[in-house]
Amino acid sequence: MRASLVIPTLNEAGSIGHVVEEFRRAADEANRSLFAADPLDWEVLVVDGASPDGTAQVAERAGARVILERRKGYGRAYKTGFEAARGEVVATADGDATYPVGEIPKYVRQLLDGGLDFLTGNRMAFLDRKAMTTEHRIGNRVLNLSLRIAYHRYIRGVTGGTLVDSQSGFWVFRRSVLDRIALTQDGMAFSEELKIEALFRGLKVVEVPIHYRERWGTPKLSSWRDGLGNLVFLFRKRMDVARELKAGVPPPFGSEASSMARPP
Repeated sequence: MRASLVIPTLNEAGSIGHVVEEFRRAADEANRSLFAADPLDWEVLVVDGASPDGTAQVAERAGARVILERRKGYGRAYKTGFEAARGEVVATADGDATYPVGEIPKYVRQLLDGGLDFLTGNRMAFLDRKAMTTEHRIGNRVLNLSLRIAYHRYIRGVTGGTLVDSQSGFWVFRRSVLDRIALTQDGMAFSEELKIEALFRGLKVVEVPIHYRERWGTPKLSSWRDGLGNLVFLFRKRMDVARELKAGVPPPFGSEASSMARPP
């Protein structure tokens, strides 16, 4: 089975080599143990936003396939990466070494054995206290609470009955998921949109506790600006969901998203 790890980057030269190498070691070990009967053929895709610090070159030396994406946005980078990914299973992580990429094969095994569609990580379970500023922690709490209130009807479908971390960017999912959801956001709200769509469309979703570590390098997230934008999106999306339900839920896939559903 083919599998893809998609990593968006912007000025991550100091960490991306470590991330790719950590993942490769774990994937090789998993192919000798967890996947010994049917090893996974992994590709690592780094979607780089034209970093001037040499991120792309470091990633290539570490064995990643690099895609240049000059259009701005966290969500835009992921949509480009998903379109290019060749795997039947897709995993994601950031290029700043915050996510436990070494555990991705374990979660792929859980996804496949459990008949799941979508797995997302809960950073709050084992959060390094240096991994988030106080502003970031407060913003996450507000957004997580807002999502649970606005989408409580759909969150009941998550294994465990709730979604703790709406902002996590650590996912493992079947590529076929992209046939069943509509992704429109190019910014940070993409993370919320992906989870909301998976729940709204009735996919089998699970949230797992993960270790979230202090990032390497300078943070790029603007807690207040991005947090406010995500909050506004949550409620606009909720109104869109209500309109869809009233009209009778239409085929979920938009024209842009449908192009991501098929490997090149």
